[in-house]
Order: sequence, then structure tokens, then C-alpha cells
Amino acid sequence: MTREDRNLNLDLDRRRRLGMVEAVWGADKTVEQILAAAHRLAAAGETLLATRVDETKAKALRQQLPTLCYHPQARCITLGTLPTTPWQRLALLTGGSSDLPVAAEASIALACHGVEAELIADVGVAGLHRLTARLDHLARFPILIVCAGMEGSLATVVAGLLPQPVIAVPVSVGYGVSSGGHVALQGMLASCAPGLCVVNIDNGYGAAMAALRILRMENTRG
Repeated sequence: MTREDRNLNLDLDRRRRLGMVEAVWGADKTVEQILAAAHRLAAAGETLLATRVDETKAKALRQQLPTLCYHPQARCITLGTLPTTPWQRLALLTGGSSDLPVAAEASIALACHGVEAELIADVGVAGLHRLTARLDHLARFPILIVCAGMEGSLATVVAGLLPQPVIAVPVSVGYGVSSGGHVALQGMLASCAPGLCVVNIDNGYGAAMAALRILRMENTRG
């Protein structure tokens, strides 16, 4: 057993307990640590989902384990067969194209659990007609995830117009005080739209898991 194996304490019971696959935070882990996690999860018959993996690290990982799949926009790595037939769908909105990496992370995390996310991009409030033209279509989805930077007002507008659960993701893009996502976070937390749920800055994975919890509960009740 290597040092990397000894330092791993993976949650191999998470799927049974929570209905979620174990996720590996890749940003602060070495190539060797991620490889060890991949082998451990594969041996247990589980899917690997590693988030925040940059291209350099991904290239080094795939040189040693070519079956790894890298999703560059999402900055995620997966290993294992993902569900091909979705059991549920939701909508994933972005204010602008700069929000796409965070939205992509949410999309990959959902795909690992058999949930399809329809991307509805670039519908920010700077051109509100782009959103209002899609309201009838958006009303068909059980959950909406909204990723937005700048002042983050898109989530409030969506939650004020549509009745289903809305999960807001503040994104760390914007000029001046907006940079870092704190303005978007505070705006979403202070939203006057009742019932808006907010996750941490750039936390596409967290938004996906919040949505998954709601979907599974609804599926159980149905």
C-alpha cells in the first residue's frame, strides 16, 4: 500500500447512504493522490468524479490512466460508465458565457447521477427579453439552477417569475467590487424573491447535489 493509499479515506458508502457518488476535490491533490482515489473507487465499482482539475494535471493523469475522461470546461475528471438514460431533467441557466465553467461543473456532477441538465446560456438581466422569451419553456422543469456573476440578479428575477425550486450559484466574475463573486453572493443571499436557495461562490458541484436531493425526494414521493 502506497502512502497515497494510506492517506485516503474515501466515503464508499455515500451512494447507499445519500444516493450520491463520492467526489474528490482535485485542486489541492497530487496526481498520485487522484490516481489512488481512481483505483480505489474503480475496485469498489464506483464512479470517480474529481473536480477542479486543471489541464496540466489532467494530462499527467491520463498519461498514467488513459481511461480517465477529462471535461475541460468543467475542469472535472470522471472514470467509470455514466448513466446513458437520464431519469430526470432540469434547466441550468447562466447570465453570460463567463459563467459556463461553473455551470459545466454542475452539469457533469448531475450526469454522474443520471440527471440531464439543459443549458440555457447567456440570459442575463442586461438583456431581460432573452429570459422572458423562454419562461414557458423553463416552467416545464422541476428545478432551475442559475449561475450568475456581476451583481447576481438573474437568480432573483428567475425566482420571482417561476414557482419551482431555484438554486443560485454566485460566480466569481465581474469588474471591480464584483470580482471574486462576493457581490453576487451577498445579492443572492439578500434576495427579495422568497425561497431562493444559494450555494457558495463557484460551487457548481454543490448546486448539483442540492438539486439531486430535491429530485430524489420528489421521486420517492411520486
